[in-house]
Amino acid sequence: MIESNNMKRPAVFIFCIFLVAGLAFFAGCTGTTGQESKKATESSAAAKTLTLADGFSREVTIPFPPQKVVCSGSGCLRYLVYLGGLDLVAGVDDIEKKDQAIEGRPYALAYGSQFKGLPLIGEFRGKDDPEKIIAIAPDVIFKTGSSGTAYATSAADADKLQEKTGIPVVAFPYGSLRNDAEKAEMFGALRVMGKATGKEARAEEVIAYIKATMADLENRTAGIPEPDQKRVYVGGVSSAGAHGIISTEPAYPPFLWVHAKNVAGGMGTAHADIAKEALVAWDPEFIFIDVGTLQLDNEGAVGELKTDPALQGLSAVKGGRVYGVLPYNFYNTNYETVLANAYFVGKVLYPERFADIDPARKADEIYTFFIGKPVFSQLNSQYKNQGFAQIPLFG
Repeated sequence: MIESNNMKRPAVFIFCIFLVAGLAFFAGCTGTTGQESKKATESSAAAKTLTLADGFSREVTIPFPPQKVVCSGSGCLRYLVYLGGLDLVAGVDDIEKKDQAIEGRPYALAYGSQFKGLPLIGEFRGKDDPEKIIAIAPDVIFKTGSSGTAYATSAADADKLQEKTGIPVVAFPYGSLRNDAEKAEMFGALRVMGKATGKEARAEEVIAYIKATMADLENRTAGIPEPDQKRVYVGGVSSAGAHGIISTEPAYPPFLWVHAKNVAGGMGTAHADIAKEALVAWDPEFIFIDVGTLQLDNEGAVGELKTDPALQGLSAVKGGRVYGVLPYNFYNTNYETVLANAYFVGKVLYPERFADIDPARKADEIYTFFIGKPVFSQLNSQYKNQGFAQIPLFG
């Protein structure tokens, strides 16, 4: 039986109603989904940034977590290595690409070959090339320098670099372990970098390790009567290069931690050059030599002790109480070397209180914690293995 056109019309009409309703329904769903998707995208974008205060109280918003970073200034890359951020490094300054005759930076001994292959961001000591940094396109620029030196950085420097590159700059003073104020700077620097890279837990681990190590050194030597505290001097201290016997640190941390009397201790906290006559007048019981001095002609401070008649009359020289410590000022402070030196100094001055310590083994334990590799032998071999040893001056 053939249906008439009149019979078909109601069915078609009903179909059209359902079709229109369905389209309206799906259109509504699509609109809702689009709005939700847009909100989700905006929320995701917000979640991928972090606003923090850097070491100069500058408020900086950065991509988070960053995938690529660069480090500007003396020691900045060292901090990133301490935090385990090697995989983030996208470019380096020119000191990391040079072949050094002697390499006094443990982190560079461990990872120098990796850094040499990275793009250049500018000259060392924070002399950045904004165009080169822009070409690398890091998510964040970290920038540091030591307060009170020619290589310090500031909020103004950070603002200027950020303006030139259009890349967020997180800056902070480098700090030191010489006094409480500079310790606070150092710990603050680690925390800022840790927060910016998502490595806050590691930053706290490093800070806790440093504090525990200093406490161990002080506890071992606590209670030594003042008359029994050894009178000491450290000479040939490296500072922007190798120096001779008059170069010293009045606030040399290893002496502070093991309760030794630094004969130059009344000269403040900054690096100092003393008069040779003052050293003769002080006549310390023990002399420690920063073996970085060996890079100079005639072995620097060691050669002076061997040949200068006035210095040959020192009690420490005549008694064979001259010892080598590793250089720790090499493109800013290598904190792991400062701590390692302290155990050697303690062992020399108060052997009964450090009877359980093998200084070389302890050094490798410290290096492994900070940079992931035991590099004591590799470092010391560059200085004729005179670090952590009695230095022969006669015969």
